[in-house]
Amino acid sequence: MRDWQVERRRRTRHLIELGGLVVKSGIVDLTGDDRGMIYGAMIWMADKLQSEDGERARMLWAEKGKKAFGKE
Repeated sequence: MRDWQVERRRRTRHLIELGGLVVKSGIVDLTGDDRGMIYGAMIWMADKLQSEDGERARMLWAEKGKKAFGKE
């Protein structure tokens, strides 16, 4: 298999896993699969991470995610 094929499969798998997290979090159902709203929320999240409160948000969200993964 060529290098570009391996990289493409790696990228595809990564994107599928990220999409799975969006579904797993319940966001798809809560927004009625409104992709504009989901994208807006992600932009808001990125803005939050770049703000003065970014480090605090990062710690809180990481802890919440770890707990959620632990419950499975």
